[in-house]
Amino acid sequence: MSKPAPAPSLLFASLRVFDLSLGEMLWSRRTVFMALIVGLPVLLSMIVRVLFEAGVQAVHIGSGAAGGPLVFGLMIWVFFVRLAVPVLGVFYGTGLIADEVDDKTITYLFTRPIPRSAVLLGKYLAYLACTVFVVLPAVLVCWILVVPMGGHLGPSFPDLLKDLGMLAIGLVVYGALFGLVGAMMRRPLLAGLLFVLGWENIIMVIPGYLKRLSVAYYLQGLVPHAMPSDSPLSLIESAFRESPPLADCLVVLLVIGLLSVAMAARVVATREYVLEQ
Repeated sequence: MSKPAPAPSLLFASLRVFDLSLGEMLWSRRTVFMALIVGLPVLLSMIVRVLFEAGVQAVHIGSGAAGGPLVFGLMIWVFFVRLAVPVLGVFYGTGLIADEVDDKTITYLFTRPIPRSAVLLGKYLAYLACTVFVVLPAVLVCWILVVPMGGHLGPSFPDLLKDLGMLAIGLVVYGALFGLVGAMMRRPLLAGLLFVLGWENIIMVIPGYLKRLSVAYYLQGLVPHAMPSDSPLSLIESAFRESPPLADCLVVLLVIGLLSVAMAARVVATREYVLEQ
């Protein structure tokens, strides 16, 4: 009598789920939404560059026309740090498990001879692949289009690398956090949107320690750009710019990401998901 085949390891099972999930995510409706989110700053970059080449000073900040590096920094702040990264983390992260429950396919995944936590880990890796390889190239395109307007690519390249790393960390942490929310809650999307569009924006302008209960407080500490001191936007930035030292930001974000993934995997491994009829 032959022995049954050994169960695959957690890593191998996660990679198998990743392989199955990646194609589904790339062809899902969320990908269209992601393309719209990251396509907006690319489109604006193209418009600003065309106006610049036509001799039109399209953007004025403070006392004079904004140079390309300054415009690019503003785009990183407004479109990517404050919008694209948290919103994509919510839309993808909350759906890692909740979508399978809604589609009533979670049972089929759990009946496979793999650890249940591998389902969460594999889908989380697929989320990272989808978002990182769409968001970061969009940032690169914006940089190539905008920075040469009164600036040079070479001197701003170190800041670009910091931007790419910071945005990748944001996608990792927000996706992990809302992967946990999606594993625990029945309707997690609304809660996630209220957190990133409501709670995080409100507490960032309230003096005190409440802002430490947000991901944005630590993520913004990694942003290498600042608004000019004579700009009206600097007043807005000053409300959001307070942050702990760089090392503290990295440590806290790492802890949030690792704990969220570990707790989400634990929840998926132990929770009984009841499918609605």
